[in-house]
Amino acid sequence: MLAAHNAKPESFSSHESLSLKSDNPLIWPLLTLLQGQHQSWKVHHLASALQAKGLMHDLDPLPEKDLFKRNFLLMNALFELQSMLLPKQWLQVQAMDIKICRVLPHDIVHQQQHDEALKNYYLDWQHYDTCANVVKEMLESFWSSYHEYIGANQQLMHDSHALRIFELNETATDKDIRKQWRKLALKLHPDRPDGDAEQFRQVCEAWQTLRSKAG
Repeated sequence: MLAAHNAKPESFSSHESLSLKSDNPLIWPLLTLLQGQHQSWKVHHLASALQAKGLMHDLDPLPEKDLFKRNFLLMNALFELQSMLLPKQWLQVQAMDIKICRVLPHDIVHQQQHDEALKNYYLDWQHYDTCANVVKEMLESFWSSYHEYIGANQQLMHDSHALRIFELNETATDKDIRKQWRKLALKLHPDRPDGDAEQFRQVCEAWQTLRSKAG
């Protein structure tokens, strides 16, 4: 159980900083699940598969709220991944039919417009029904579990070394860092065509350092 509910509330005004420090770690194990099996998934089956890997935590003592928050975290990660996979692949995000399509649908513009309101809802952390520091602590816990899952070193590396891995210099902004993190992680993820497990772990370790330094 995540013991974060007594944390001091804070405003969502620093949303960019929150996004950088709290990048949803479920994006990457979801990519593994979706590309590892070509059938469509239901959202609760994805939740069960992640729980079996130790990557899905209890999020609220009330069962109905716990279910909502699990669903929110999953849908947030799925819509983030949908944007990242375009324009080469299309991730269909429907609660009972979630799958990666190798060929973009002919009506992709219509589908994007149809899903826009739902996507915007799940990408806005204010709808998670908690304060920003609780979201950050929750995702810190997920990141810790994910690092254990992929075998990444929990020790922080030097900033300059992390930036070299990210192919950035000291002038890089928080936005630059997050953009490069997602680009490299998507490219090197072991389940991608040109993926590399060892390089992916190094990128994860660099991200752990750089996100801890973000404002």
